[in-house]
Amino acid sequence: MNTLQDKVVLVTGGSRGIGRAVVEACAAAGARVAFTYKSSSQAADEIARTLTAGGADVRAHRNDASVPAEAAALVETVVKDFGRLDVLVNNAGITRDGLLMRMSEEDWDAVIANNLKSVYSVTKAAIRPMMSQRSGKIITITSVVGLTGNAGQANYAASKAGVIGFTKSVAKELGSRNIQVNAVAPSFVETDMTAKLTDEQRDAVLAHGTRRGIAQPDQVAGFVVFLASDDSDLVTGQTFIVEAQHLAAKGKRPAQLLR
Repeated sequence: MNTLQDKVVLVTGGSRGIGRAVVEACAAAGARVAFTYKSSSQAADEIARTLTAGGADVRAHRNDASVPAEAAALVETVVKDFGRLDVLVNNAGITRDGLLMRMSEEDWDAVIANNLKSVYSVTKAAIRPMMSQRSGKIITITSVVGLTGNAGQANYAASKAGVIGFTKSVAKELGSRNIQVNAVAPSFVETDMTAKLTDEQRDAVLAHGTRRGIAQPDQVAGFVVFLASDDSDLVTGQTFIVEAQHLAAKGKRPAQLLR
């Protein structure tokens, strides 16, 4: 079902994990898609080539979304290539985990820049064409950790909590322009990023969920497609927790399921 037929979607951090799943799901729903990557050029080229061969219009851009000038140039290029920008999915992010007493200023700054400042930079650039169109969707991938906190992830939790506050504020600013702004907060998703967590960190994240399950990237992407579609026109300023229904194996601890 082509729920995003001919819409133009920009996804930051689209070469792996949730971002890649969002790129693929939006393309499958009929959208024309641009996505960014910072270092995974081979993976990005493969995604764009494969989806384009299948009939989609997908383009990859090397970009550091945390740099305002690069973010502005990116949006300008997308609008020039496609003529408009209908949906922005802020997905780019990193982790630099460690207890606060041992966390370096460099690790703090890197996470805040990649996870929070990038959202500011790209969103600020994207709202200009959206305001001119008097329509648009801005969807940011946050985390349940931004609502609950997690030991060893003070920088990551702070960045994701900031995204939630940003979402609520910008939704109030842009509501009169018919631009919906929402956030998606996955509980635990099987990605390269979560694979780096220790068993204790994985268990802690899962313990905060209501269903204690491990989701797959395509499950999150499906919900993002809904928020990107016209079906979500009445929804704005919200943070949606997305979780799997149950553990894959009864009686096993969450960390055991990821081995």
